[in-house]
Amino acid sequence: MTSNTYKNKNILITGGLGFIGSSLAIRLAEIGAHVTLADAMIPGYGGNLFNIESISDRVTVNYSNITDVNSVNCLVLDKDYIFHCAGQVCHVMSLSNPFPDIEYNIKGTAILMEACKKFNPQAKVIKTGTRGQYGPAAQLPIDENAPTNPLGIYEISNLTAEKIMKVYHDIHGVRSVMLRLTNIYGPRSQMQHSRFGVLNWFIRQAIDDETIKVFGDGKILRDFLFIDDCVEAILMSGMNEAAEGEIMNVGWDKPACFLEAAELIVEISQSGKWEFAEFSQERKLQEPGDFYSDISKIKKLVGWEPKTSLREGVQKTIDYYRTHKNYYW
Repeated sequence: MTSNTYKNKNILITGGLGFIGSSLAIRLAEIGAHVTLADAMIPGYGGNLFNIESISDRVTVNYSNITDVNSVNCLVLDKDYIFHCAGQVCHVMSLSNPFPDIEYNIKGTAILMEACKKFNPQAKVIKTGTRGQYGPAAQLPIDENAPTNPLGIYEISNLTAEKIMKVYHDIHGVRSVMLRLTNIYGPRSQMQHSRFGVLNWFIRQAIDDETIKVFGDGKILRDFLFIDDCVEAILMSGMNEAAEGEIMNVGWDKPACFLEAAELIVEISQSGKWEFAEFSQERKLQEPGDFYSDISKIKKLVGWEPKTSLREGVQKTIDYYRTHKNYYW
């Protein structure tokens, strides 16, 4: 069914050489879609040409910034679907420099939606936001009606981008789907720093036979979601009319704590170790506590639910990075 929807369709993926964008590109190219990837390749954000090595002859790469109005105006032309994955994705960076969040997440989204309004109002836009838009959980599991009290500019900028898209959907008729993604892990994520992608960073430390730092008592809960399940959720949401104009969680309703994740990674990798560490004052202030998603809405509207257990996903991720370490370290 997914294959029939996207086959021979013209697709734009912003942030297309990054973790989620490239994973979407591979799946869409395999389906038979005509895929264009837009990526500014800003250092540290995760863009990596090796991510699309297996499909490099089947996709078009455009090295442009989401804030370049003229470029975006051209890129949206004739596209049936636009998967909007570009943006500043680092919570830590936003604490010291909020301006990239405003530039890429807010201004970039406004430029994209205005381009669609003017030049391709028939396109459907699917946005990958973050569970951080909620801030500390008022109750668990957290559903889409929960209060949004984000703790950082990164999360605020994503919430703002989501609201911009909702306006263009409701007022200007540019069909949009707004997704709030949880802690995604798996192959093709950047592995050069620990500023985002905590589970993948744990995996790098284990592969390098280093010590994983587990903060506090390690009992903080997260719903870690494997990239393949995330891609399936995004594609199913994009093809389903019931998702248009909706905000939906993409997560896992079976959370695990950081200690459990660290122990599992060390066990599967058969290298590295873990130890408890104290929170820094800054990290303690920014830590939202337990978080896991209520995914009943996306199950009902789209029919999606995750399939990959944490053990299976960690195994696949370790295997991938051990094979392709030179392209990510």
